[in-house]
Amino acid sequence: MSRSLTELPDQAPEDVPRYPMPRAERCPLDPSPELRALGDAGPLTKVRLWDGSTPWLVTRHAEQRALLGDPRVSADTLKDGYPQQRPGMMARRSRSRSFIAMDDPEHARLRRMVTGAFTVRRIEGMRAGIQRIVDQFIDEMVAGPRPADLVSAFALPVPSLVICQLLGVPYADHEFFQSVSRTLINSNTPVDTVLEKQGELLEYLDDLIGRKLAEPGDDLLSRVAAERVATGEMTRRELGAMGLLLLIAGHETTANMIALGTFALLTNPDQLDLVRGTDDPKLIARTVEELLRYLTIVHTGRRRVALADIEIAGQVIRAGEGIVLPGEVANRDAAVFADPDELDVSRDARRHMAFGFGVHQCLGQPLARVELQVVYGTLYRRIPTLALAADPATIPFKHDSIVYGVYELPVTW
Repeated sequence: MSRSLTELPDQAPEDVPRYPMPRAERCPLDPSPELRALGDAGPLTKVRLWDGSTPWLVTRHAEQRALLGDPRVSADTLKDGYPQQRPGMMARRSRSRSFIAMDDPEHARLRRMVTGAFTVRRIEGMRAGIQRIVDQFIDEMVAGPRPADLVSAFALPVPSLVICQLLGVPYADHEFFQSVSRTLINSNTPVDTVLEKQGELLEYLDDLIGRKLAEPGDDLLSRVAAERVATGEMTRRELGAMGLLLLIAGHETTANMIALGTFALLTNPDQLDLVRGTDDPKLIARTVEELLRYLTIVHTGRRRVALADIEIAGQVIRAGEGIVLPGEVANRDAAVFADPDELDVSRDARRHMAFGFGVHQCLGQPLARVELQVVYGTLYRRIPTLALAADPATIPFKHDSIVYGVYELPVTW
């Protein structure tokens, strides 16, 4: 049995590489070259975080799946040794945590209360409504000036309106919650500002939940408030934390996938031709899975902490040691995906790690898939001459955000 890296006497903290590592400016869709080099050297190594801690970095697909499915690995952000993403996130979760930052049985208890809203069957029933929303914003964009910013004109409003309708959040308030979410997911936001903005959004949601309890509508927050909060199974604070998670994750991740996926296709015209020229829903579904694999927009790795000693890949992760699992390198693992650095919309990429793995895999993945299928299957066919209206080298990428994407995407047609 190999000794863990922390047991090696010649491994000084300053010799451990810092994480996260920057992407190469000329290859903004690829993982960091330094991160790739660590993955090529072996499946596990140590990295150093902002607070000086040195968790394990797990770079390969098989080891990531094994650890994410291991009950000896905890997602509880309050446990000693948990590798915090940044000071602001640490402060946020000390004040208010959603179920993704908990372990079973609390995780399962809270997640179970909203699972029904995200079943494949329920989400498929939303497809026609999502199609109407996509068509609406395409109509508005093509009727407006050229060039247009695809982010503000289309990529951001589409998932924002969808999640608002699902949750029962007034879309009229979208500028407020979009502004708050940008602040909360930015890696450079000061702690005081993070707590202030988190408090504003939680207060907004608590007030909304109060109105749902008094006058319920046909939406997720109303149903959970009536079925769980009113009966005492869930507190208003718990539902508020859940609402914050679903509202932010429900529009930020999909919005970035729409814009970044469009950039990837526009800069890979042979792949765009395949997508634009098909009405085959199977190819569109494969396109979604491949773009999820290729882009991997969760930018700072999934974080966990070991509850017991775990032997894996010739190393021992000791109880209490942190674990960081960057999906962007697992999704470029040549042992799983042939020619992993190539965008190939015809490949079967369903084994990707974009939604995680195990009990904490993304609750909203059925919704994200349907939204992206409708967008990728509609946008390029309705605007067949869609093209970048700026040099790709000038596009501003979100290197300072937990969710990777572009701030703007100028397009014309």
